[in-house]
Amino acid sequence: MNYLAHLHLGGERPGQLLGSLYGDFVKGPLQDRWPADIEAGIRLHRQIDVFTDSHPIVLQAKQRFPRERRRYAGILVDLFFDHCLAAHWPHYAEEPLQHFTARVYQVLLEEAELPGTLALIAPRMAAQDWLGSYREFSVMEQVVAGMSRRLSRPEGLLGGVEEMERLYEPLLQDFQAFYPHLQAFARRAD
Repeated sequence: MNYLAHLHLGGERPGQLLGSLYGDFVKGPLQDRWPADIEAGIRLHRQIDVFTDSHPIVLQAKQRFPRERRRYAGILVDLFFDHCLAAHWPHYAEEPLQHFTARVYQVLLEEAELPGTLALIAPRMAAQDWLGSYREFSVMEQVVAGMSRRLSRPEGLLGGVEEMERLYEPLLQDFQAFYPHLQAFARRAD
């Protein structure tokens, strides 16, 4: 899962929201480096990643991509699933997406010590409404381009957006089948 899903599943409190994002930016043992609620959010993030990566529906979604793309299919599925969550937000959350994202951005802006790269991207994330923009499939082109810049072999994502578009309906069905399982898992793990 990508940023939006982790935030949605991570909890309501500011520390939980921060921890659910920190999971992508903090590596290694935690060892009381952050407050307990942030560390709990990081641990939940890691558990969600393990659950997601090994779930049969997610494995099926990755298999939908051509063999030569499979190494990068996990990235594309994560991004596509965040698009599905944003596009169908009212099915999975009571709080309107715009209110949720505004609250997340406020928490990020109020945190003085964001870790590593998150400190650099948080202002852009808020200013450009990265999380809310996932609603529009057309944004996937920009998101994939941004992801490819962070890869050692950026050519691996070339054509990925076109493949997501071609696979839109079956991938949407995969998301709709999978996300309730992930919500239930996150509630149990919390």
